[in-house]
Amino acid sequence: MKRKVVAGIAFAAALSAVASIQAAQDHPHRGASMDHMMRGGDTRELVHFPAPLREHELANMRDHLLTLERIQLALSNGEFDEASRLAEHRLGLSSLGLHGAHEVAPYMPKGMQDIGMQMHRAASRFAVEVNTSAATGDMRPALAALAHVTAQCVACHAAYRLQ
Repeated sequence: MKRKVVAGIAFAAALSAVASIQAAQDHPHRGASMDHMMRGGDTRELVHFPAPLREHELANMRDHLLTLERIQLALSNGEFDEASRLAEHRLGLSSLGLHGAHEVAPYMPKGMQDIGMQMHRAASRFAVEVNTSAATGDMRPALAALAHVTAQCVACHAAYRLQ
């Protein structure tokens, strides 16, 4: 039985990674391709923030990564309520005040604002979807929803960089 659970988690992680890559490739705001950036041609749009807000925004992004890690860990432990709570309160629409979105948004280009809002909405959708998946036992919709959250991060980082 334990072997089936491990195999299921491995399959789910692979499915999530493939879905995230596909969603990022299809994203209308993905900007410069990662292949191009890796060859040294970083064409991402520079976004200028005042120094204190730049540090604040970078800290927010690191918190988002930490939250994604904690969500994945919660999923691997079968803690679906915790994954949902983390998604909504640390990434979802409920987190906008926590991260000071109203302070940094005026410094973001419209496309960056749009991707950010899509990420927050996607996280809120994931929070709902993971609860549904816990009830049905089918994790595929929740993992696809989580990949959509990650795809927004990939799209934003492919199109913009802070200076």
